[in-house]
Amino acid sequence: MPRTHEPEDGWGAIIVRFRLYVAGNMPNSRRAVANLRKFCIDHIAGRYTLEIIDVYEVPERALEDKVMLTPLLSVETPHGIKRIAGDLSDRASLAAAIDAGSLG
Repeated sequence: MPRTHEPEDGWGAIIVRFRLYVAGNMPNSRRAVANLRKFCIDHIAGRYTLEIIDVYEVPERALEDKVMLTPLLSVETPHGIKRIAGDLSDRASLAAAIDAGSLG
């Protein structure tokens, strides 16, 4: 079952919705989860939702969402949806995907 993190102050404060597709406990998937959580704590604490989808547990979800590789991050902001593949160690790519310059 997907795990979701929602901030206590509700949807009004949300600036970004993350959906991270992982492949079980594979090293790249573990790194992607750790890197994304660290980025969120450091830059957008309390202003995001995070859904982690293990494609081994719910393969139909990956097919539905046209996910062909893992780890894959879907980033939804008011400006649109972007996808980033890999272990998410490139913080500049994460910042660009959420338009970090406009976060205030």
